[in-house]
Amino acid sequence: MGMNVLVIGCGRLGVRLATLLDERGHAVAVVDEVASMLSHLPENFSGLAVSGMPMDMTVLKNAGIENCDAVAVVTPDDNLNITISQVAREFFHIDNVVARISDPTRESVFATFGLHTVCPTKMAATSIYNAITQPWESRQLTFGTATASFRVWTAAKNDYGKLLEETPHYPEETIFAVVHASGKMELARLGTEQRITEGDHVMLASVAD
Repeated sequence: MGMNVLVIGCGRLGVRLATLLDERGHAVAVVDEVASMLSHLPENFSGLAVSGMPMDMTVLKNAGIENCDAVAVVTPDDNLNITISQVAREFFHIDNVVARISDPTRESVFATFGLHTVCPTKMAATSIYNAITQPWESRQLTFGTATASFRVWTAAKNDYGKLLEETPHYPEETIFAVVHASGKMELARLGTEQRITEGDHVMLASVAD
């Protein structure tokens, strides 16, 4: 089911995140103070692009914040991000707010306000997408200069009994493992009769930045 997501900041990270959400069927609006930044969105972007100061309530309302399921605040300015995030939570009552943080040492400040933060040096746009749309938090593991990203897909009742390899996933993802209701994790053995059972969570892996 698609979400309504507002992305604030149309730099490289904002463009990638908005594109990712748009390609996967979500309704997206992007806000940036500099109108020319919005031109970096791809030609086939079907979402809404709004230029204006993101601290301006009218700009946020014009971008549809009142009907949003989630807000991602990804400008390069940590102070601006925390302020806008607070406005989204406290004024517009949006619980699902993800804020970019450039300085990892400020993470505790964001946490004090109950904000979910991501650091671009540690997480790619794909991971922010997962943080917004997945109930289980995504995880990243770095090996040298390569980072693997993991997200979790939760099986529904009509999935029980299906082969594990039938798990819906994006082309860049690999079915990695399944975590059973008991907490036991079992590595995926594709091509076998491994089946999805009640309470299963399937781990999907991909290469991040």
